[in-house]
Amino acid sequence: FNSHPPLRDSPPPTAAPAANGAHAPWDDSLYDHRRVLLMSAVQHAMLTVPSAVPNHASVGANIDRILATARAAPHPPLIVHVRNIGDPGDADEKGTPGWELVHTPLPHEPVLDKTKNNAFAGTRLHEWICPEAEIVVVGMQSDFCISATCKAALDRGNTVILIRGAHATSDRLEVNTPITPAAQIEKQVEQEMEDLGVVLLDMSDLDDLFTDR
Repeated sequence: FNSHPPLRDSPPPTAAPAANGAHAPWDDSLYDHRRVLLMSAVQHAMLTVPSAVPNHASVGANIDRILATARAAPHPPLIVHVRNIGDPGDADEKGTPGWELVHTPLPHEPVLDKTKNNAFAGTRLHEWICPEAEIVVVGMQSDFCISATCKAALDRGNTVILIRGAHATSDRLEVNTPITPAAQIEKQVEQEMEDLGVVLLDMSDLDDLFTDR
């Protein structure tokens, strides 16, 4: 676990003043402002047993690869770590081990705390991501935070990319039917997102994801 969690909603420390005196979302010399990697709720509550999603091992490994590839890119994207705050008693309740991020953010990678599914709702995320940016979304949970945030980004005009095998959710307990497996829910979300305009990619597309185009 992180011994020193980053400050809540901390802006990129290298943010430079814009011409009008306001602060720009990030320093163009460090980031490719056209691209963003949004790490949604990649927290121990979702990737560490016993509360982990069913495919925690594979999705965790895929997210590891995506983050490493983004950081190693010649012109890295802006990388934002979104940390969900669960209700009291939840596995991701604030201050508990499950609330901690799996990956320690680098000093210039902002961390954003949220309490709603949509990461743009009630947060500063809209200040950091311009409507023209391409957003790669990975993390948890497919049918809640991922779905809501992708829809909000599309509404802003962003190009949104979702990678198969890099998002996940839990099995769903239904009222009058058997459990709906997480894998089925993930595929349903992918189809719904694609119908709305989200670009779906596979892990085999990773090598070209953060290259200059």
